[in-house]
Amino acid sequence: MKFISFNPYRTIGIPNIIYIKPENMFREKEIIKEADYVLFPEYWQLNTLVYGLDKKIFPNISTYHLGHNKIEMTRILWATFPQNVPYTKITNLDRVCVEDIEEEFGYPCVCKEVRNSMGRGVFLVENRRELLEYMNNNEVLYIQEKLPIDRDLRIVYVGDRVVASYWRIGREGAFHNNIAKGGTYSFRDVPEASIKLVENVASSLKINHAGFDIAVVGDKYYILEFNVLFGNEGLNHMGIKVEPLIYEYIMRDLNPDSPNYPDNVKRAS
Repeated sequence: MKFISFNPYRTIGIPNIIYIKPENMFREKEIIKEADYVLFPEYWQLNTLVYGLDKKIFPNISTYHLGHNKIEMTRILWATFPQNVPYTKITNLDRVCVEDIEEEFGYPCVCKEVRNSMGRGVFLVENRRELLEYMNNNEVLYIQEKLPIDRDLRIVYVGDRVVASYWRIGREGAFHNNIAKGGTYSFRDVPEASIKLVENVASSLKINHAGFDIAVVGDKYYILEFNVLFGNEGLNHMGIKVEPLIYEYIMRDLNPDSPNYPDNVKRAS
């Protein structure tokens, strides 16, 4: 088997792999043509690789498309799992005024940039001045209700199963729960229902590599977002390496009659 990786940091240890810089894709086209799988291309490469060169890619095309920005993922979840989406408004700046938003959401509310991760571009808006600042800096508005939570779940899905789950707990008085923003971990008492939700969403939407952020409010579970290129720090704390799981998955895809599961990986729950 021959594999191409455009992101060496996410494929360390995978055998039979050649690393190519994304900007060298056309120069190395003949090598890419011979590959059985192409791993972690950048978004701009997808059409060429999938439709032009007919290559298998990991993560798959639906994962890339649906996880490209918050609008794409929210709209598909509205259509498929609407009960698991916080109350959200997506609109253009020229279609709404500040009074409309205040009447619909009140304060505080959550305003997000369409593309960002690790807690960047997610703002707790508590007054008109902050709302106007957000509106002045974003042509497309993504506004969400503020949920009464001080933590959320990160549930990691790789291949065709959940491989890890843990709580992310924000600092006292902090809005963000992200580890990159100073949050901490807890690996205890992850609700089984949250894992089943992610399994259902990922399998239904054909997502095969994502970190899902889940809010728990009473007995309800809300998908805040999912990140295709999720951080591995929580997995490292659990002693879980993603690369063997990716390799096992793509080998099963290439050889469906010969499944080979890693011996040291158990179900996340």
